[in-house]
Amino acid sequence: MAKNAHVRHSGDGKAFWMLNGLYEVKASSDETNGAMTVMELTIPEGMGPPPHTHPGTESVYVIEGTLRFHIGDQTVEGRPGSFIHIPEGTLERFEPTSTVRLLITYTPGGIEKFFAEAGEPAQR
Repeated sequence: MAKNAHVRHSGDGKAFWMLNGLYEVKASSDETNGAMTVMELTIPEGMGPPPHTHPGTESVYVIEGTLRFHIGDQTVEGRPGSFIHIPEGTLERFEPTSTVRLLITYTPGGIEKFFAEAGEPAQR
């Protein structure tokens, strides 16, 4: 069975407005055979999500800006170049302390379906 590489350029693919942030799908679960979802999030200061858990892992790379992560009973400051890995089922939330741009990998994939339902489609 032939496998195809997945390529997405800036501005390509689906995007959603959620909690006043732009959530862009870089690789969907359909494109990765369910292995992962990769998203780029641009979120304004103070507009992070409420406390939540994920059924899989979440790995966050900070591209731009600063944020404060609350992971279980731990608080972590993030800045450009920071990498944060959160195990499945861990209660977490984050608060951008400036406008922040993040690259997030969720494993396994599928969370983009939640964002598509809960958010509003963003025009390209």
